[in-house]
Amino acid sequence: QVQLVESGGGLVQPGGSLKLTCAASGARLDGYAVGWFRQAPGKRREGVLCISVGGTPRYYRDSLEGRFTVSRDNVANVVYLQMDNLSPEDTAVYYCATDYGLGYCLSTERDFGSWGQGTQVTVSS
Repeated sequence: QVQLVESGGGLVQPGGSLKLTCAASGARLDGYAVGWFRQAPGKRREGVLCISVGGTPRYYRDSLEGRFTVSRDNVANVVYLQMDNLSPEDTAVYYCATDYGLGYCLSTERDFGSWGQGTQVTVSS
C-alpha cells in the first residue's frame, strides 16, 4: 500500500508560481500513474493533471495546459506539479493520487486508489 504526502503549498500572489511535491512511501511511484486533483472551497474535487508511468502527461482541464506541468523523479520517488502564472481561481486544496497499477492516466477519481492528505494553495494579493 502506497502512502502519499503532498507538500509545497502556501500563499502566493497572482502571477506567481508554486511547485508541489507528492512523496511516496511503501511503494515505488514509478509503477503507477500519478494524478493531481484539487478542491476549491464549496466546490467538488476536480482533476488537474496526471502523469503516466512512461512520463506522458494528461491534462484534465485544457485551460491549465501551458501553466501547469507534471514531472517525475523516480530516484527520489516523487512526482512534482509545477504551477505558473497562478490566479485566485487556482486556490484549492491539491491532492495527489496513484492509480491501481495500470500505469496510464484514466479519466475519473474512481480510477485512483491511494490519496494524500492534500496541501493548501492560496492565490491572493
